[in-house]
Amino acid sequence: MSPTIYQEAGFRYYFFSREEARMHVHVSHADGGAKFWLEPRIELAKNNRLSAAQLKQIENSIRRHQHELISAWQYHFRN
Repeated sequence: MSPTIYQEAGFRYYFFSREEARMHVHVSHADGGAKFWLEPRIELAKNNRLSAAQLKQIENSIRRHQHELISAWQYHFRN
């Protein structure tokens, strides 16, 4: 299961249900995808074919939606 948290400007922000415990979010786009850590600070973990401009756009979006992402993570992984 990979619940979508939100979509914005052609990017899908989501979690994988069975993955590592460190809080992070995956992002997909027609051009590729990325993974960003949410803790201890927001930072790029992996990039697959996205440009520097796209990564900056994603990081800015994650910063704007940080509380929503953390709340969604805590709810989804509450067990």
